[in-house]
Amino acid sequence: MRAWFARKRLSPEDIDELMQEAYCRIAMLDGVDHIDSGHAYFFSVARNLLLRQLKRQRIVQFEEIAEIESYRDQSSPSPEDQAANRQAYDRVRALIADLPERCGRIVELRKIEGWSQKEIAAHFGMTEKAVEKQVWVGVRAVREGWLRQFAKPAMPGESPNVARERKAGEP
Repeated sequence: MRAWFARKRLSPEDIDELMQEAYCRIAMLDGVDHIDSGHAYFFSVARNLLLRQLKRQRIVQFEEIAEIESYRDQSSPSPEDQAANRQAYDRVRALIADLPERCGRIVELRKIEGWSQKEIAAHFGMTEKAVEKQVWVGVRAVREGWLRQFAKPAMPGESPNVARERKAGEP
């Protein structure tokens, strides 16, 4: 949210003020049961506060208000984002499939299906500590496999670690 405000060229003080006001508005609600997506709701509140602030100013660029009002909520990704996310998911699933069978199944249950360590331990008849270790080993192997397969080569003057981190953030 702060980054989005910063791209609108707001001062850090204005950003702090808008964020605080948005938090206060949400805190004053009687209940939050009606909120399906907390992130999207917070974003809408903050965006509306920014619109009010811009409309109250004497000189406002029409394009600026139109851009903010037409901003699509990020809770529904574009078809391109959906395709990229699906590709990344399939790549991760392939990396998990390359793990030893039990380790891969434990990582899948924990990270994809959302089982607790306790549930996995009971299912496999092992200790929670052993599950934790298997998850750690598996996730590390998946991360290293991802970096090996999809890391971009370093740019001139860039260390391989920076290149890896730059690429790791991409789907």
